[in-house]
Amino acid sequence: MNYYILILLAFFSLQSNGQNTYKITYLKSSNGKLIENQDPTIVYSNYFLTRVISKSIDENKIVYPSEYFNLNRKLNTFIQIAALNSEKTIATNDSTSLGKQSFELLNETKKILGYNCKKAKTIINSNTIELWYTNDLKIKGAPTQLGQNLGLVLEMVRNGNFVIAATKVEKLKKIPEFPNKETFINSFDLLTYRDLVWKSRFTTLSVFKDEIINFSDASKSNDSILRFANGTVILRKIKIPAIVKGSQVFIDVTEQSNGDAYDRTGSVFMIPMDKKRSFLDGLQNGVKSLPIYENGNGKQYQGIISTDDYSPIIELMRFFTPFGIKQYNTIQLKDKTWEERVNYRQDISELTAAIDNKEIYIGTFIGNYDKGGHKVSVNITIHPEENGVAKASNVIPIFNSTNVMEMAGQEYGTLFNSDKGLIVKFTLAKDLKNAKLRYITTGHGGWENGDEFVPKKNSLFLDEKEVFHFTPWREDCGSYRLYNPASGNFPNGLSSSDYSRSNWCPGMVTNPVYIELGDLKAGTHSIQVKIPQGANEGTSFSSWNVSGVLLAE
Repeated sequence: MNYYILILLAFFSLQSNGQNTYKITYLKSSNGKLIENQDPTIVYSNYFLTRVISKSIDENKIVYPSEYFNLNRKLNTFIQIAALNSEKTIATNDSTSLGKQSFELLNETKKILGYNCKKAKTIINSNTIELWYTNDLKIKGAPTQLGQNLGLVLEMVRNGNFVIAATKVEKLKKIPEFPNKETFINSFDLLTYRDLVWKSRFTTLSVFKDEIINFSDASKSNDSILRFANGTVILRKIKIPAIVKGSQVFIDVTEQSNGDAYDRTGSVFMIPMDKKRSFLDGLQNGVKSLPIYENGNGKQYQGIISTDDYSPIIELMRFFTPFGIKQYNTIQLKDKTWEERVNYRQDISELTAAIDNKEIYIGTFIGNYDKGGHKVSVNITIHPEENGVAKASNVIPIFNSTNVMEMAGQEYGTLFNSDKGLIVKFTLAKDLKNAKLRYITTGHGGWENGDEFVPKKNSLFLDEKEVFHFTPWREDCGSYRLYNPASGNFPNGLSSSDYSRSNWCPGMVTNPVYIELGDLKAGTHSIQVKIPQGANEGTSFSSWNVSGVLLAE
């Protein structure tokens, strides 16, 4: 419920009582060291009233979002206030939580700043918290919500290594004027208040909201969302704001079946527009407009490698849909309660340089031939990080064999049946330091001898020298069983979704592998990928979806 409360009246109804009014300043320490550049906590308190506030808010130097709270002991009002930005302040009135706190009162005593203190202990979320409080000043208060009714808490110790301690106690005539000049503040229930404060701490960019990715001639573009390959690819241009150096950037995807019962390859990608041609040309004009890669196996692969005038797509996240989540939850198995949706979340901070303060095309692909298809939402969240360090200042797309335009004729990644495999030559205009390859790989071929179910070694070469090899394999697919109501069940007691696979499971993200390449000199280099791809059996074939992005300083 959204309503208004009178903050000033609730707090200052008893402000005339000026006896025993104090200002207490607190600082935080971790592992015995004072935390640098911290914003001290200030507590104002008298017999009836307590205000807990940061020094920056107290001095009207607000860094958003900022929280503080007021406690009126006679009226039993505990009002939490948050300034989310310069235009929006919210509050919640919580009259029950303080009364629910419980403590073990101990016999230990000590002096802090000359005041006699007793010890209390409590356990919250498996954290042991010790509080040292005094009754010498005849007032109550604490630097957090915890222990407000014990006495005046002068020190809090969490797990023996994090300390909030009073450094100064000053006597005042009265509590200073309320720092917020607004009389009425928008108020919410406690849970909504906490949610709004949490969300205000980072930026959320909505890319897609409940969009259908299906296979249908009826799938058409509109002013906001572009649709290609009979609706299996959706695309949108969005503006990414300037990102503070060192911030954490995440991508979130939620998916539900809207008709398709099978596990499918999914990819969230961005289209680089730094060269004469781009993947957008292929989407708009067909796969024949994309550059061709050939390795001698008789097939042509469209738009998968970097050339002088073309950059392949940059894969932000590769995910795999489960078997029919939500749409097929009517299938009943004893002791199985199916999930309503699958949530995928991945850190993409190392790709910040490719999106920072740019207008970019972001797309999502799910390979399927179902008219109902899948329902998908995609968000990007940007989380500022104090004293953060940028992950990479150069993001260079090298290859991506995932046939995002599968339903528009783009060739599957079957190129590894040739010993040459995938080889890309690229030219650097300047030296790069600490280069690494962000490599994502998954094997496909969904029958007994197909590469989906057969471990295969991936070997990578830089300038014809092997720099890395590993066998990508996932053995934890059974952990995702509750995402897969339509999974096939076999006589041996296993479900299809239980089986280990070549670096993926139905209902999960495939994480990148980071391959250290060292310093790279300006000039021409080559990266090669070799995989012993399995042979065809009748009309069945294996393929490998591999993507590689060069990251460097």
